[in-house]
This record gives sequence, structure tokens and C-alpha cells, in this order.
Amino acid sequence: MTQDSPLKRKTAKTLKWNTIDKVASQLLYALVGIVLANILSQKDFGLVGALTVCQAFAILFVDAGFGTALLQKKEPTQRDYSTVFWFNLIVCVAVYFLLWIGAPLIAAIFQNDQRLIPLSRVMFLTFVLNGLAIVQTNVLMKRMDVRRLAVSNVVGLVVSGVVGIWMALTGWGAWALVWQYVTLAAIKTGWLWIFGDWRPSFVFSFKSLKAILPVGGSVFGSQMLNTASLHAYSFIIGAFYSLSSLGVYTQADKWSKMGSASISQILTATFIPLLARVQDSASDWQRYVKRINRFTALMLFPALCGLAVIGAPLFHTLFGTKWDAAIILFQLLCVRGIFVVLISLCNNYLTAAGRARQLIVVETVKDVALIVAILATVWFDSLLLLVVGQLVASVLTFAVVLVITGRHAGYRASALIRDMAPFLLPTAAMTLLCLLLTLIPAAAWVILLAQIVIGAATYYAVCRLQRIPELQEGILMIHR
Repeated sequence: MTQDSPLKRKTAKTLKWNTIDKVASQLLYALVGIVLANILSQKDFGLVGALTVCQAFAILFVDAGFGTALLQKKEPTQRDYSTVFWFNLIVCVAVYFLLWIGAPLIAAIFQNDQRLIPLSRVMFLTFVLNGLAIVQTNVLMKRMDVRRLAVSNVVGLVVSGVVGIWMALTGWGAWALVWQYVTLAAIKTGWLWIFGDWRPSFVFSFKSLKAILPVGGSVFGSQMLNTASLHAYSFIIGAFYSLSSLGVYTQADKWSKMGSASISQILTATFIPLLARVQDSASDWQRYVKRINRFTALMLFPALCGLAVIGAPLFHTLFGTKWDAAIILFQLLCVRGIFVVLISLCNNYLTAAGRARQLIVVETVKDVALIVAILATVWFDSLLLLVVGQLVASVLTFAVVLVITGRHAGYRASALIRDMAPFLLPTAAMTLLCLLLTLIPAAAWVILLAQIVIGAATYYAVCRLQRIPELQEGILMIHR
């Protein structure tokens, strides 16, 4: 047995449960989302989409980057965890109070729709509830024990999905989406408090807070800029276009992120704790980063290219023609998602290597590229051009991030590209064949099924011909 076999087994187990969590969560989320998208209107989704912009920024202040800082720290103490918990609790209450008061201003920004005032005051309860579970989640991730996290997510999605669908069917409109979010947060947090084994101590240490502040502050600044870039388009569309247009964009963005966000979360939850353990060994670091790069490419390229190419038959099968305006946006956002995940991967390397300050540089580059893209496209009054601008900005950002990561994370940019290059050929073969299948004059569900089956078989076959070892390892992991 090799020296690192216990760590390797623990990593494999963590990866397994993270994957189970994300796959099960996305399946449930998709099922509920399909039902709600067929019942609720574009404006209902636009109303809640406007609130998620404000909520995203509020969540940042609750965590303030300390959750990631605790993950990066080798051996956090009970004092460290308790300090972060009480800090989160104080900030939760303060930020919710400010947002409750500011609800009329939110309504004024987004088309002066007064329905946003009561909707926001209920919706924003979610970040208070989620904030109460940040440390519990962090402790389990640090132990690389994510089984309880997976169960809490699945239970929460089932219960909240039932609540959301029932309210939509009984005519509650946008309230169905709001209470779905609130119920999900309440169930997940309650589950972790009931079945988790961590409890806060009645201590607050400014010394602990100061010790994790350098990494936490850098991560917070990075996350603030990242959130601004992620939600800038939702803000612009909701404030200057219409809430119906925001509803169309929200649907395209939501379904595209089911692939990219899940992969990014799996990589972060699995590999930052792992890399933090080997950050002092250059040889182990190089070996693990190479494996992570190749495993990421194995999942990422076929998943998001595949989602993009099946966009039209997927939407027609699930929604008929109700959301046709979102199809091309969805496809472009799927391609953009590839670069979003790769940028996130590079950020993980910088964080695990203790170079969190470079995250500010990365996010600044991303935001500058995004601002330029917005200024170049917003005048044309076209959602399509806005999303094309997003894609171009993400490609340019990734090129810069590669250079930054190569300089500061101990792994050259050329090596990262070389690690991922073997997966481009099977992805290209799969994509081309799936595109040809769209020419068949058949029902949407027939084309969709053919694309999924034949596309997956093509990707597998070309990977086997190239003798890519990660494919066989993945299959053995599934069997185990």
C-alpha cells in the first residue's frame, strides 16, 4: 500500500459523495424547475431574478470569505470555528435588518414594481438561514466528510420542491419560488444542526479573526468582484429592459449553470481540502494538480459542450415553445460555463497555495473585461449581443488567469493546457455527431434521446481509443 493511499481513498470517497450530492440535487432541481417553468410566467421568474441579485451580495457579507479561509487553514481550532460562527450570526442579523428597510429602494430600481417589497422581505430570510450553517458545512468539508451535506441537500430539495409546486398550482405566482428558496434553506440548516456533531462555544477571539483575515479578506474581495460580474447582466436587464426579459435570461442562465456550477462546486469541495494538506510538498502538489486538471477536463468538456448542442431539443421537449427565446442564450452560456469553471479551478489553486491575494487581481481582470463587454453591447438593446459579450469576456479573462496561475501557484500554464488537451478530440467528435443528428426530421424528444445516447457512446469510444486512464479510473470508482 502506498504512503498516500489513505488520503487517496478519502479523496475518492469525498469525490463520490460530492458527485452524488450534485447529481441528485441537480436532478431534483431540474424536475422541480421543469414543473415551475411550465406553470409560472416569465414575469414571475423576473421578479425573483431581481431579488437574487440583491441576495447574492448580502450572502457575501455573511460569510466574508472566512469559510474559505478556514478550509485553507491546515488545523482550525474550536476557537476559530466559534469565532467565525458568532461573527456570521451578528452580520446576518445586521444585513437582514438593512435589507428589510431597503426593500422599497429595491422595488424602485427594478421597474418600480411594488410586489418586490413583501417578496424581498421574505426572500432575504434565506441568507440568514444559510449563514447559520456556514461553519457546520465547513467542518464537514474540512474533514472531507460530505455524506451528511449530500443528505441535507437532497432532503431540502425534496421538501422545498413539493412546497414550490403546490404553491404554483394553487396560484401563488412568484411567491411559490420565494417560499421554495426559504424552505430549502430552513431544511438544510435544520438538518445540519440536528444531525451534525459540531456546536459553537461561547467564545469570540479577535486573535483568531485576525489570523484568518488575510486569506478571508482576499477571498471576500474576490467574491465581491465575482458576484458583481455574475449578476451584472441580471441587474442591467431587470433595471433597464423589462422583468419579462429578465425572466427569459434567468431561465437560460439557470439551466446553463446546472452544469457549470455543479462541476465547480464538486472541484472546490473536493480538492481545496486535499491540496491544503500537500501544499508544503512540491512533488505531491505537482502530481495532484495534474490529476485534477485531467479529471476536470474529463467531466467539463463533454458535459457543457453536450448541453449546448442539445439545447433546442431539450427546451422543446421540456417546455414546448414557451421558452424559445432562451435557447440561444442557454447555448452561449453553456460554452461560457467552460471558461467559468476553468477560471474557478485556477482560483482554487491560488487559494490552496496560500496566494489568495492574487484572487483580487483575477477578479479585477474579469470585471474590467465584463464592463468593456457591457459597454460595447448594451446600446444595441439585444439580449443575444449581451450574452455574446459575456462569452468573449470570459475567454479573455481565462487567458490572463492562466498566466497569473502559472506565476503564483507553482504550475505552469503550458502544463495545465497540456494536461487538458487530450480531451478536446473526443469532445469535438461527440459535438459534431450530435450536431448532425439535429438534421433528422423527427420529434424533439427522439432527437434529444439520440444525441444523449450516441454522443455519450462517441465520447467514451474515442477516449478508449486514446487510452485515457482517467476514464477507466472513473468507471472503477463508480463500480466501487
